[in-house]
Amino acid sequence: MLGDIRHRQGLLLGKMESLGFNLKQEASLVTLTSEIVKSSAIEGERLNTEEVRSSIAQHLGIDVAGLVRPSRDVDGIVEMMIDATHNCFEALTQERLLAWHSSLFPTGYSHLHLIKVGRWRSLETDPMQVVSGAIGRRKVHFQAPRADKLEQEVSAFLSWFEQSGDMDPVLKAGVAHFWFITIHPFEDGNGRIGRAIADMALARADGVQNRFYSLSTQIEAERKAYYDQLEKQQRATPDITDWLEWFLGCLKRAIMNAEIGLAKILFKAKLWDKINENPVNERQRFIINRMLDPEFKGYMNTSKYAKLAKCSADTALRDIQQLKARGLLAQNSGGGRSTSYRLLDTIDHK
Repeated sequence: MLGDIRHRQGLLLGKMESLGFNLKQEASLVTLTSEIVKSSAIEGERLNTEEVRSSIAQHLGIDVAGLVRPSRDVDGIVEMMIDATHNCFEALTQERLLAWHSSLFPTGYSHLHLIKVGRWRSLETDPMQVVSGAIGRRKVHFQAPRADKLEQEVSAFLSWFEQSGDMDPVLKAGVAHFWFITIHPFEDGNGRIGRAIADMALARADGVQNRFYSLSTQIEAERKAYYDQLEKQQRATPDITDWLEWFLGCLKRAIMNAEIGLAKILFKAKLWDKINENPVNERQRFIINRMLDPEFKGYMNTSKYAKLAKCSADTALRDIQQLKARGLLAQNSGGGRSTSYRLLDTIDHK
């Protein structure tokens, strides 16, 4: 399994190296945005995608049009993830983990609850349990080590994480994520920090700072299996082979899906190359960008176009017909009020 993943990583990174600087930058921006949004979604936190994208662009000095002002919470988690991946070869220390935790909770609150920020959980929180169900019928899924053992447990973990040895960094990513989650050293945020640690190890494995595949995006898609695997392993023995097999399978699917994302970015670049031979108007440019956005759902029609571009229905229809004549939009089957359009999957430069 590890050999197959290493082969796929090499192929993907090779393809990325063949791209120009701007396309690589865009691919990394899309991937890191998805990683941050989905890692929070796993924990039930819904972040604004545009805020995350803007924060990443600002931190990395990427020139992106239409930036919005990110919130303090978004900026904090972006700072953590950029530090984990772009500074992946710097040592992971207790001070760094505590700083990440402070970045995650800049106001000192998790939802409406005041928590200890930038510190390990205290004896007051013991027993630290992951539970579900109503009061009186609660099921304990996992109980973490006592708070008075945290210094010892974290020190052992960090010493192992930074030691050089014969363990492949991809395997180290899987072990590190599970080990950190099991220590559960903070009152909240352990999952997001644990996934950041996995990304740090994967960045070391790739040998590059930029991210071109998103593990958290795949984990979020397999969220139930992820939690089932964690609970099953935490109730089992210290032999974590089953967990690593699931982790590697999830990582393989993440890399395979990254290939699809790369194809979309290449299509977008080819599309704009064609458009720029004979530029479209500002309304049409805006609508095409919206249709290329991964968050855009469904197809385009006259009323949707008019609403998004803030123009009349007649103007919207005229714009659409021009794009259709140029071979940029294709009309779907059906007519009348149900008439809709899609971007062509292939672009002919002739």
